[in-house]
Amino acid sequence: MSEFQTYKADLTRGRLVDTDEPTALTQLQQGNILLRVERFAFTANNVTYGAAGDTIGYWKFFPASENPSCEWGCLPVWGFAEVVAAKVEGIEVGERVYGYLPPAAFVVLSPVAVSAQRFIDGSRHRAELPPVYNYYQRLSGEVGYDRALDNTRALLHPLHVTSFCLCDELEDANYYDVEQIIVLSASSKTAIGMAQGLAEQAQSPSVVGVTSPDNRDFVAALGCYDEVHCYDDLSQIDGHKSSIMVDMAGNRDVLGAVHAALGDNMRRCISVGMTHWQSLTDQNPLAAQINRQRSHFFFAPAHVQKRIGDWGAEEFALRSAQFVATRMRQSVAWMTVEEISGLPALQDIYSDLVVGNSNPRNGLVVVL
Repeated sequence: MSEFQTYKADLTRGRLVDTDEPTALTQLQQGNILLRVERFAFTANNVTYGAAGDTIGYWKFFPASENPSCEWGCLPVWGFAEVVAAKVEGIEVGERVYGYLPPAAFVVLSPVAVSAQRFIDGSRHRAELPPVYNYYQRLSGEVGYDRALDNTRALLHPLHVTSFCLCDELEDANYYDVEQIIVLSASSKTAIGMAQGLAEQAQSPSVVGVTSPDNRDFVAALGCYDEVHCYDDLSQIDGHKSSIMVDMAGNRDVLGAVHAALGDNMRRCISVGMTHWQSLTDQNPLAAQINRQRSHFFFAPAHVQKRIGDWGAEEFALRSAQFVATRMRQSVAWMTVEEISGLPALQDIYSDLVVGNSNPRNGLVVVL
C-alpha cells in the first residue's frame, strides 16, 4: 500500500510513502469507514490545489503520512472508492462512493448526515475547510448512475461545476456590460466547459480564447470560441472593446501584457487557476501592469454555497448536474481518456504534469 505526496515548497517533487492498511483496519474506530481508492483523475485543477494549498487549506484535507516536518502534503483528487470496512450505521461494506480523495491506496473517513444518496465527512480536521469538498455521493443511491462514465466524471465533474459557477456569475452580473470575454488558457478543461456554457446563453458577449500556438487548432476546432488567438499575437485582440478577462493559468507575464493592452477597457479580471504557479513570484515588469483593483480570485466553493443559499441544495444539484451532463456529452468529440496503472506510474510522469507538459485533448486517470 502506498500514498503519493508532493513537496509543498516545490510542486514538481513527489514521493511514494508506504502505508499500512491492515493496521488501519484493526484500529478503525466507531463512526469511521475505510475506503479503498479505486481510481482518480489528475488534472491542472490538482496543481491549483497545490499552489493555493496554504492559502485555502488544501493540504489539510488529507494529512500526509510519515511527515514529521510537515514539508510534504497530499494533493486532493476526485475519484471513486469502495467501502472495505464500516463502523457506521447504514453504510455497507462493498458499496462505492464518488468524491474528494487522497492520491493513496486508502483513506479513513468519519461519515455524518448519512442519507441514501450521500454523506458528509465529519472528521474534525476538515470541519473548518470549505464544506463543498466534504460531500460524498453514494453510488448505490444515485438515480441513473452509469459506471461506464466513471473516468469522464472524475475528470470533468469538478472542473465543470466551476465552469457552471463562472457562467452563472457572469450571467447574473449581466456580463458586467462588456463587449467581449477574453479567456486565457483557453485549452484548459474548465475554460472549455465555461466557453461551451456561454455559447448556450443568448445574451453572452463574444468569447475570445487565448492559447499556445501548439493548441490553437485544437481550441479553434471546439467551436465554442468566437475568436482564437495565441500568446505571441495578443495585439490581434481588439483592445477598443470593453472586456472581462477570465484567467485559468495565473501567468503574470501574459496577464500584465493583456491588462496593459486593454487599459481602462479591462473592466474585470477573474482569476480561476494557478497552473503557472512558477510565475507567481516573478518580478518581470509586465506583471506590474496588472490592474489589481479590478482583479479578484474566483473561489467556486464560495459560489456553490451562495447558490445553495439562494436556490436550495436540491435545485443547485439539479442545475449544475444538467450543465455538467451536457459538457460530458460534448467531451466525447474532443477528449481522450488515458488510464495509467498505479501510483508509481503517476510518480513517473508527475513532474511533467505539474509544469503543464500535457496534451489538452487527453484526460489522465490513475487506476489503483
